Amino acid sequence: MLKNNIQDALNAQISLEASSSATYLSMATWCDRQGLSGCAAFFYAQSDEERMHMLKIVHYINDMDGLAIIPPVDKPASEFESIQIIFKMVYEQEKHVTDSINRLMTLSQEGHDHATTVFLQWYVGEQREEEALVREILDKIRLIGDGSQSLYYIDKELERINKVRAAAEAAGADAGAEAKA
Repeated sequence: MLKNNIQDALNAQISLEASSSATYLSMATWCDRQGLSGCAAFFYAQSDEERMHMLKIVHYINDMDGLAIIPPVDKPASEFESIQIIFKMVYEQEKHVTDSINRLMTLSQEGHDHATTVFLQWYVGEQREEEALVREILDKIRLIGDGSQSLYYIDKELERINKVRAAAEAAGADAGAEAKA
């Protein structure tokens, strides 16, 4: 059974993940309207991933005989200045989520809640990967610059990243299936 303070903190994380999912979905639709199909695909996938992160916490709370609370989600912005600014926002968002996971990890460790500490270790690694990916994208955007064709090259770079991620996920799914066989 979860202690109340841990359950409350996990429910707050559910809210943060839901908000991130909605924000990324809004960014995806903006990218679609701008003709940035590679960027749109990236953000649609990010939205799905954040929803999956939220659901993992919901299931964990339920498995621990707690009460998962599904929050209302504030309407995210639907207009953005540029793809460059969007990715700067994404980086700040991911750092905020990392800070929240770190606070949860500290809370679970201080409360000697070993099950929650083990559960959160996956999120620690996931956030490291997310921040590194967004930093890589920001680095590419800086290299591409702001010239007249920069949006084209940024979008193509995101298409390449989407393909790499899809291949890695497929390889992971194949490895998981082989392990079960």
